[in-house]
Amino acid sequence: MAGTLPIGWGEVDDTQSEQALRKAYDRGITLYDTADVYGHGHSEELIGRVFSNQSDVIIATKVGHRQGSDGSLLLDYSKDYISQACEASLKRLRRDSIDVYQLHSARLQHIEQGECIEAMETLKQKGMIRYWGLSLNTFHPAPEAEHMMRHGLGSGFQLVLNILNQRALPLLRKMQETGYGIIVRMPLQFGLLTGKFTTGSTFDKNDHRVFRLPPDVLSSTLPTLEKIWPLADRNRLTKTSLALSYCTSFKEVSTVIPGMKTSEQAVANTTGIIDLPEEEREILASLFDSDFRTVVDLMEKKG
Repeated sequence: MAGTLPIGWGEVDDTQSEQALRKAYDRGITLYDTADVYGHGHSEELIGRVFSNQSDVIIATKVGHRQGSDGSLLLDYSKDYISQACEASLKRLRRDSIDVYQLHSARLQHIEQGECIEAMETLKQKGMIRYWGLSLNTFHPAPEAEHMMRHGLGSGFQLVLNILNQRALPLLRKMQETGYGIIVRMPLQFGLLTGKFTTGSTFDKNDHRVFRLPPDVLSSTLPTLEKIWPLADRNRLTKTSLALSYCTSFKEVSTVIPGMKTSEQAVANTTGIIDLPEEEREILASLFDSDFRTVVDLMEKKG
């Protein structure tokens, strides 16, 4: 929790989490994304315990959110804070350097101010990080992305892209053409695209989906998803595999981070991923215009 705001995924078990990480690695997954604010550093500690300085594992983490004295979540992109936070992340991760260090949802005003850019470049020069980038806003990624590309800042972006939320699609080609790597987050849209929820699904008070997927969002979204499931059947895919295949089918995408809590989810997230035919991606694009855009607008209002 950050104050009264849930930022996690409900109850978690360290043993289960470590097993999930090892299962993912056994299935060929070598990039793991986290943030210093996840579990208030505990997520980084878990990854550090499992992988430490393992050379074939790529670690991406994020900086810029911190907890205030009252427990609330604050934004801090100052040079001093980023430097201190990087040192703390390195200790928790048990690594000599961070492979991909990302500004956590920094907005245009922070980037234009320039202090966070100077901080990231200094960390890179010191060898504390290898590459840096920006984790973009969920619903309006363009302003910050355009600024970064125009000025040649950083090396990569993390953005939201999934069957429901296709707002970032127009940016992909330019990102690739200007040499940026792309990490896609939320490919399963908080689990909605796994097909496991109903209109009666509820979430624990320490699960951020309690306010992001309330009954009105579920009742608005689930009927629209009935239009995409035939594509899973046609391709002999699970619903999860269809959602992940949609994201990985874009050649501009470097990697996808679906998230996991259990070994079973690690297996599900690495099974049956295919290159979706272009005509099927066009079907999904048309559904965004006709059905999903309204759903995403509602999700934006919830935060």
